[in-house]
Amino acid sequence: MLRFHKEGYRIILFTFVFVLAGIFLSEEYISHFWLMKSIQVVLLIFLVLILQFFRNPKRNTEANDKHVIAPVDGKVVVIEEVEETEYFKDKRLQVSIFMSPLNVHVTRYALGGEVTYSKYHPGKYLVAWHPKASTDNERTTIVVKNTSFGEVLYRQIAGALAKRIVNYAKEGEQVVQGTDAGFIKFGSRVDVYLPIGTKLNIALGDTVKGGVQVIAEK
Repeated sequence: MLRFHKEGYRIILFTFVFVLAGIFLSEEYISHFWLMKSIQVVLLIFLVLILQFFRNPKRNTEANDKHVIAPVDGKVVVIEEVEETEYFKDKRLQVSIFMSPLNVHVTRYALGGEVTYSKYHPGKYLVAWHPKASTDNERTTIVVKNTSFGEVLYRQIAGALAKRIVNYAKEGEQVVQGTDAGFIKFGSRVDVYLPIGTKLNIALGDTVKGGVQVIAEK
């Protein structure tokens, strides 16, 4: 059964009403048959796109404190050593996953453990693959810690279309790997910062599946 994320309920309802009203009005006021049908087809395609964007497929996570799983669906666009300046303030291995508007946009906890840091930053809306998106765009930074892997930071980054990041992580709470951690609306990216020397199970250009696929391990 197709499920939808709770962050999309209001938008889905509004879209249904808008599309039904558009179809009704086109039947009433547009006499040209093909123009009327073209408008109705466009409205239905718009509805389908909204529904698929807010879909929330069930994922069965095999929890393992020594594994980091993909927090989102998408394509691996960056793997490099960088200076992480907000929390660790040292060198980390960055893995960036880009989500197109066609991907599932649910964010899931990449690691189980305690949330030691959670902060929202307002910012710009550069395209998600822009080199400065990690530091200049609207974003949230979350750090989760467990005794097996240590601390792992992930950052939700808004893209050119995304205007709202939803983050459920609260400092001090215990979270379960693979469970719902938030949502980014309409195009985005997530960066994961790992300890230097972490073994990666993915390569640049790979497509990953959030909540299921192991991207790194001790």
